[in-house]
Amino acid sequence: MTDQLGLVLFGDVIGSRRDSIASTAWLRELIKQLDEAYADTRLAPFGFTQGDELQGLLAPEADPLKAVLLASLGPEGRRMRWVAVRGSIDLDPAAGPAPATERTGPAFVAARETIAAARTGHERLVIVTGQPDVDELLADLTPALADLLEGLTARQRLVARLALIDDLRQSEVADRLGVRRATISVSFSRARVRSLQRLVAGIRMVYASGSGDPWRVSSRGGRT
Repeated sequence: MTDQLGLVLFGDVIGSRRDSIASTAWLRELIKQLDEAYADTRLAPFGFTQGDELQGLLAPEADPLKAVLLASLGPEGRRMRWVAVRGSIDLDPAAGPAPATERTGPAFVAARETIAAARTGHERLVIVTGQPDVDELLADLTPALADLLEGLTARQRLVARLALIDDLRQSEVADRLGVRRATISVSFSRARVRSLQRLVAGIRMVYASGSGDPWRVSSRGGRT
């Protein structure tokens, strides 16, 4: 067994007990999307527990916001609580393709403690790099992102998804949806897409400063 740096990602469906069957089905589909989205940076397949909580183990340079955006901006997005902790993990070569739910290490312990605290404090997005100054900045920024994402309608989620995940411009979004650009301009404004793009870019840059990953961010807010 070897010790190395990784990014542990936990996410749980808020209020899943009210509709546990549907929450579990949705979480299974989300895990498929995450396994594909993080194909180049995951150290173990995503898995989930009976408590409707998913767990991921990623390379330290992976982007934790990719999961948050995929879950929040999907057509049937459910309210989730996310915790991402960068730290030491135990990577057992003999474990092979075992899912993240079967992995261990200090970062997993820290993630468990962090998500328990987040539930108590009703926090929906917590990112920890282990560097106090960076983590303090992230703690100031992440609640605003959670609030913006939660307030979107289904139509606004679609427009925001095309802009933030597919990195399309307004004219490209209009072409994709077959509507006038003026219509999309209104949707961008109501969904506060520009604010979302700037906030996502800011969080990514702050996180990168604590992880040593020199990400470059485009003017539209996407990674390059």
